[in-house]
Amino acid sequence: MASRAMTMPARRLALNLSRPTVARRSFQSSARMLEVPAGAMPVRKPVGAFRGGILGFLSGAVLSGGALYYYVIDEYRVSNELLTEDIYALQSAVSRIEGYVKSLEEKVRK
Repeated sequence: MASRAMTMPARRLALNLSRPTVARRSFQSSARMLEVPAGAMPVRKPVGAFRGGILGFLSGAVLSGGALYYYVIDEYRVSNELLTEDIYALQSAVSRIEGYVKSLEEKVRK
């Protein structure tokens, strides 16, 4: 009768205290939870750090090489134009000096 006089939560507590502690639930997924739904996206393989690092290095090297190439070509063009202008200025100076020398030679002959 004493057991009937106990309330339900008290009876449950008494049963729990009398039994040894055992894990009642293991943390595992059931087979149904592991199933992949039909409309799910396919699993992609992640890009490894090594492959990603090499790809990043090569793309960076190609981009910086291309930028450097166009910079060098532009500098070459500018320096070539300056050199051409200097050559034309030197040519005109030489022709003027040649004219002065010819006029001096004529004056010396007279």
